Amino acid sequence: MTAQIQDYAIREMRRDDLEKVTALEAACFSMPWKYMDFEEVLSNPHRVYLVAETEKQEIIGGCMLTEIVGEGDISNVAVDKRFRRQKIATALLDRLLEHGRREYGISAFTLEVRSKNVPAIRLYEGAGFRAEGIRPNFYEKPKDDAVIMWKR
Repeated sequence: MTAQIQDYAIREMRRDDLEKVTALEAACFSMPWKYMDFEEVLSNPHRVYLVAETEKQEIIGGCMLTEIVGEGDISNVAVDKRFRRQKIATALLDRLLEHGRREYGISAFTLEVRSKNVPAIRLYEGAGFRAEGIRPNFYEKPKDDAVIMWKR
């Protein structure tokens, strides 16, 4: 069932978001990050996790950027299944790239995506990412290769 969302805000994750972000991650991924993983993000100056939040304080999406030696690694891109196909992931990704350029001076961003996740690959291609390699058997549950994508 898809729920139409008209109004949401994108902002940095806060401590009081941790349970909701952990639940979103568990709903979206077969090997989700845990509460303590997201808690670490709050104190790491090289990481930022953005959330999409409704006016009712419901977390409906999120994504993370890690700055590594001047490059940006994007991970944990997730949108609640009820709100997919409404450009929320696109908005989150755009804001994350903007944040990386502005706050860290990043000009090259990378990510890995399951080779069978065609909607995600299309999302990243639409944001200017291009496939540059494969990591065989990178993912478990189910086993899948990772497509390595870059935006430079």
